[in-house]
Amino acid sequence: MGDFAANDVARLLAANPGPFTLTGTNTWVLGRDPAWIVDPGPDLAAHVDAVAGEVARRGGAGGIALTHDHDDHAGALATLLARLGDPPVAAARHPAGVGIGEGDRFGPLTAVATPGHAPDHLAFVAGGVCFSGDAVLGQGSVFIAPDPGAMAGYLDGLQRLRRLDLRWICPGHGPPVADPAAKLRQYCEHRLDRERRLLKALQAGARGEDELLDAVWGEVPPALRAAAAVTLRAHLDKLRDEGRLPD
Repeated sequence: MGDFAANDVARLLAANPGPFTLTGTNTWVLGRDPAWIVDPGPDLAAHVDAVAGEVARRGGAGGIALTHDHDDHAGALATLLARLGDPPVAAARHPAGVGIGEGDRFGPLTAVATPGHAPDHLAFVAGGVCFSGDAVLGQGSVFIAPDPGAMAGYLDGLQRLRRLDLRWICPGHGPPVADPAAKLRQYCEHRLDRERRLLKALQAGARGEDELLDAVWGEVPPALRAAAAVTLRAHLDKLRDEGRLPD
């Protein structure tokens, strides 16, 4: 694991706290002469100022990488590009200058496909540090969109990350994770436990969305129930694809 400060990574926290963003969205800046940015964050003037200032202190921008194109991660892109002199931008789906996918390099960053929360989702790894976006959070769990194959793709992405020699995870929301192996194991076990509980509820005869949420996501606060419903649909899609849905 080691000392986080030794990785020379800066965390810039946007002032957009909420049920889905936790304490706010993290923008990460790594390297010097040039510096590289992972996720510009939301288009808030104070946040853009902070990111631009950190990049200037590190000798200018080499490029910007997007884990995915949700507005809380990519909303400040145009504003930040104008501030930084239009450095290259890499992403899987956003109309960026550099299209990247699994295994591609962008400066010091290597992309790891981690779909699920969004179909275009990537994590980026540099020197044993994983910038995980919304694939892994510093606390709590993420919602999985019910796109075709989303849940299976998400679990596959977690397994790809588990095979890497990671020292830290720098998430899109929440604090840095000092024990990546334990966090990734917990994330996989959490999803599989939800799946087991969902199957049990289905086998007991539950079919309605509210019934299934009460049985499997009963501890989720009201503000997150809609997100739990989205993830429920992703779980059901996976079970259907695998032929495991009860009649």
